[in-house]
Order: sequence, then structure tokens, then C-alpha cells
Amino acid sequence: MKVFVIGDGGWGTANALLLAGNGHDVAVWGADAAYVDEIARTRQNPRYLPGVAMPPEIKWTTSPEDASGADVVVVASPSRYVGAVCATFRRFVPAHALVVSLAKGFCENTHLRMTELIAKGFGRGRIVALSGPSHAEEVSRGIPTAVVAAAADIDDARLAQSIWNTPLFRVYVSDDPVGVETGGAVKNVIALAVGVSDGLGFGDNTRAALITRGVAEMSRLACALGAKPHTVAGLSGMGDLVVTCTSRHSRNRGVGERLGRGERIEDVLGSMQMVAEGVWNAKAVCEVAKVRGVEMPISEIVCRVCHEAFPVKEAISLLLNRPPGCE
Repeated sequence: MKVFVIGDGGWGTANALLLAGNGHDVAVWGADAAYVDEIARTRQNPRYLPGVAMPPEIKWTTSPEDASGADVVVVASPSRYVGAVCATFRRFVPAHALVVSLAKGFCENTHLRMTELIAKGFGRGRIVALSGPSHAEEVSRGIPTAVVAAAADIDDARLAQSIWNTPLFRVYVSDDPVGVETGGAVKNVIALAVGVSDGLGFGDNTRAALITRGVAEMSRLACALGAKPHTVAGLSGMGDLVVTCTSRHSRNRGVGERLGRGERIEDVLGSMQMVAEGVWNAKAVCEVAKVRGVEMPISEIVCRVCHEAFPVKEAISLLLNRPPGCE
């Protein structure tokens, strides 16, 4: 198939490598013309995926018009920019194309899930969410990985499965995009909390407690939004949460760790080339939870630390002194 990937970041590039390896005709779009030219010339993406060679079969472009012949369009931009991407590409995405979202989060303004935002932006509803524990650094190097493709129409999820699946990149299917996308949004917020704990020098007990109670928050919100309860126990919930909270590749955990060591959020973000989605999504997640009447104390504390400059040690004290309840 002809596949057009919107986004030349690490995850977009890793998916381009995977899809090209599956025999598809792949083109990748990036906004920075000079950098796209550099990738095309050197066959390297040093800014977002250093040390991984790009095969000559992958095409690199800055022209949205190149999406017009695609059978599959992959939205691989950070969640904050998905709305703008939709506005740019709306005229060029073919009506028959399968659209696959790799973005994780809620829209900061509308609180729509990414597949909802893309459906509205592109004016169509044939969209699949691809999510799960899948760091670009490992996928691009052929490390065995498992993810889930979710769509309201299970046949669309199965089509994505057939396009992406390999022995080293196993794709499962789900008809619960609500649960899959909620897991993808909340896990980044909880990973920030785990990073703070690590930065403060707390131990494995604390990390396990935060992950476990994070699953509880994720489950409450997902079910309030209409998800199936078992989805959170799967790859896009527990699986993605574990890897994001424990991996050395996790930008969200890394940001939290630096906050726990006393750095300011502005300085941490200012020193990064890549995106930590949990910082943006902490506020959106808490706003969605508030509308639904869902209690999410860990997420709320992360939001205050990231967006209100609330002192980390006071935040930890608030969490630890909450009245204990039932599990």
C-alpha cells in the first residue's frame, strides 16, 4: 500500500521503517524543510532517532499534497499539534484512505480524544488508534513489541493489523478506542509522578504504589467515558503504563525525575528537543475527569506541579496524607 506518515519525529520515523520493511511504499512528511532535506540526504534522523539508518525506499517530503495518493495516512504528530495537522492536510487526504492515529492524549481545548479530533478535522470517521508499550528506540531496532489497534469498526482495526503486524511487532485488535486512547493519555501523567518519586530517591515500593493507583485512576476515567473495563488491563493501559513508568527511554518519567531533583519545569522543558506529552495532558486529563466527576488525586497533583509551580515536596505530602480508602 501507499502509506503517508505525517510527522518525522521518533515514533513517526520508527513506524515508517516498520512499514517499509513490510513492503509498503512509504513517504514521511516533516515541517522543517532544511531538516527533511538533511534526513533525505544522510539517511539519518539524528534529532529524533539517532543511530538508526533510513533505507532509501522511504521518501521524505514537506509537501502536504503528497498525501493525495495514499491508501493509509498515519498521524504521528504530538497531540498538541494534531488539530493544526488536520487543518493542513484536510484537502489532501483521500476519502478512501485508512487513517491511523499514533498520537496520545486529549485535545487541550475541546477534550476530544485524538481519533475524535482527527475525524472532525478530516471530516471522516474511518480512523484507527494504534497504541501500546512501544518506544521508538526499540521498535526501530527490531526489539519484540506488542501493541493494539482499536477502532469502533473492528474491520478497520483488522486492516491496520494486517498492514503493521510482523513477528517482531505484534498487533492485537480492539473495538474499544475509548479505553485504548484514555490509557494512552493517562499513562504519561502517571509516569511524571513516578519520575518525581524516583528523583526524590524513593524506592520500588513507592513506584509500585503509584503505578497501581495510577491504573485505578486510568480505569475510573476510562469507564466514565464509556470504555470497557478490561481494556485498561491490556496493552494500551497497564502495558503502556508500566513501560512509560520504568523505561530509560521514557521522556515523561525523565521529566518527573528532574522535577523531583529540584529543577523547574520551565528549565526542564526548555532543555528538551522532544516532547513530554504528560506535561500538556495533565491539565486536559484533570479537566475531563472533573467534568465526569472522577477522582484522580495523582493526576491532579501532577497537574499542580507542572502548571501551578506547586512545590514537589508539598505535593508528595498532600498525597501521602489523604485519607486511606478501599481498593
